[in-house]
Amino acid sequence: MIRRVVWQGLVAGAVGAAAMTAGEKLEQRLTGRPDSYVPARVLARLTGLPEQREDRILNLTMHYGQAALVGAVRSLMAHAGLRGPVSSAKFMVVRLTTDQVLENLTGVGAPPQTWPRKELAVDLLHKAVYAFATGVVADALAAKDGPGPGLRHPRLRPGRHSDVGPLPRHE
Repeated sequence: MIRRVVWQGLVAGAVGAAAMTAGEKLEQRLTGRPDSYVPARVLARLTGLPEQREDRILNLTMHYGQAALVGAVRSLMAHAGLRGPVSSAKFMVVRLTTDQVLENLTGVGAPPQTWPRKELAVDLLHKAVYAFATGVVADALAAKDGPGPGLRHPRLRPGRHSDVGPLPRHE
């Protein structure tokens, strides 16, 4: 099961990164905001590679690599039965936290509370696009394996609510 969770998470995270990138490019056309090379600088510092001002290869490697790896967490959530928009919103916090830990640990970033509000709003918007796109894919892939243990429990306890439909019968 772990292999399935991981590969599905990598796929879901990569799709989420592609959706986020498309949204970023659209936003940049509208606002004139330049590309950010923070991901490249973080990866350079984590690996000991020399930092370059605009390293597109390192930038894309970190951008998609981190998104794919963190997608495994969303896949794990989906397989446990934590699905839907509320779970994707919770996952958004995981992605934001991962970014902030890596950026601040390497000295590349600063805590979000120090950012200009407009910059913070743009980052939150793009991470929301990533989290929800990743969630849609992770949920769809996990659904093929059934409701997951977390979604079985509500059926067993009076007063709990579940909208997952009938449980599959195992005979």
